[in-house]
Amino acid sequence: MNRKARRCLGHLFLSLGMVYLRIGGFSSVVALGASIICNKIPGLAPRQRAICQSRPDAIIVIGEGSQMGLDECQFQFRNGRWNCSALGERTVFGKELKVASPLPGCGPGPNGNDNILILQILEENMKLECKCHGVSGSCTTKTCWTTLPQFRELGYVLKDKYNEAVHVEPVRASRNKRPTFLKIKKPLSYRKPMDTDLVYIEKSPNYCEEDPVTGSVGTQGRACNKTAPQASGCDLMCCGRGYNTHQYARVWQCNCKFHWCCYVKCNTCSERTEVYTCK
Repeated sequence: MNRKARRCLGHLFLSLGMVYLRIGGFSSVVALGASIICNKIPGLAPRQRAICQSRPDAIIVIGEGSQMGLDECQFQFRNGRWNCSALGERTVFGKELKVASPLPGCGPGPNGNDNILILQILEENMKLECKCHGVSGSCTTKTCWTTLPQFRELGYVLKDKYNEAVHVEPVRASRNKRPTFLKIKKPLSYRKPMDTDLVYIEKSPNYCEEDPVTGSVGTQGRACNKTAPQASGCDLMCCGRGYNTHQYARVWQCNCKFHWCCYVKCNTCSERTEVYTCK
């Protein structure tokens, strides 16, 4: 996926966080916090600031949901060359809020309606919980309700969709040369992607070097696993540049025992560890 597609993926994680908190009934006892936040957002017109302050519950959900989505995105991609860092600063109303605004061409299908995917993921992963009522532990009456899954579970679902993203290309009309629909990029194939597929047009750069154009921060200085064969391994993470070895010693009091009377005697334990970072 190219830079735009990566931003769209970040948009999905941020939107997922907002929708998750909103459906979960986030507390509305946040008026004071929202008022402070609204006054600190630069560039708001008086009417916009008034709207912001009139819906403190929504403002807090946006902030908390954005942070939730960003944290989950960084967790899911923690072992990859791209680790969700291109979303910008870790501020509630910083660059992430810009990313979380509608982006042309983002999301599943050619219409870019990524909220359809978010809502479908939530709907498919809702869980049924029940509670029994009756004498002596019997279950003569049962009350059931649907609940949200753990947010981490939704993150794994979205990451799986990313791993299965479909390479597509636009099919252009013969007259105005504008794209009319997207089709899966295979020879002699005119099959369209499903509405709930994540799609991309251009392949990603390798993200080995810092490049503001592609949104890559590079992998120099990233921690890696010397023995892991997957993406977190030093060979792949460091793009063949090699890695530096840092040795650390940790000393602490251990095996402490109380002696009568009255003192505690401890041994001194130490441990040497090595941390590897990309050159």
